Amino acid sequence: MKEMKMGVIESRFADLIWQREPIATSELIKIGEKEFCWKRTTTYTVLKRLSERGIFQNINGTVISLISRKEFYSLQSEKFVEETFQGSLPAFLAAFTERKKLTAQEVEEIRRMIDSYEK
Repeated sequence: MKEMKMGVIESRFADLIWQREPIATSELIKIGEKEFCWKRTTTYTVLKRLSERGIFQNINGTVISLISRKEFYSLQSEKFVEETFQGSLPAFLAAFTERKKLTAQEVEEIRRMIDSYEK
């Protein structure tokens, strides 16, 4: 599998594509100019990089995603837990809640998720 990661600016750019897809490259150029003060070539370069990573595809001037935003960030989360916590979700949650206390609503939401997986 190709390395699917993005920097902060690439993520913002990708979010703009995911929100508007399918989108014409001419429209992306306008968005890149407005949102990031990019030249046309910069927009094409970033789009090409994201396409080479298997995230987007440019077909005859129309950009579509090859992976959804939700799927992309799920893969990133899974990779982070695997690499940082040897794949242990409980270890991740223990580390996460060490500094940030969960609200009652968050605890209840996690409980519902666990319950739904047990069924």
